Amino acid sequence: MKPSLATAPEPGAHITIQLDGQARQLPAGTALAQLVEQLGHTPEAVSSAVNGDFVPRAQRAARVLREGDAVLLFQPIVGG
Repeated sequence: MKPSLATAPEPGAHITIQLDGQARQLPAGTALAQLVEQLGHTPEAVSSAVNGDFVPRAQRAARVLREGDAVLLFQPIVGG
């Protein structure tokens, strides 16, 4: 499912998402990249998924979070 293009949120509006299984309120219009930054992660330190779909680092700024989204941040597994 492709993310829909969001219209400008009302000033002061908030949404509730599920972040790693916990409810979290965010300002409406928050992009995934902003959430990662707000949580203190460097973009390279975590991988991300929204509603079970992997979101590449390069697409996080364009992925605006919506009410009810389930966001998962995790450390990428490297090695072999």
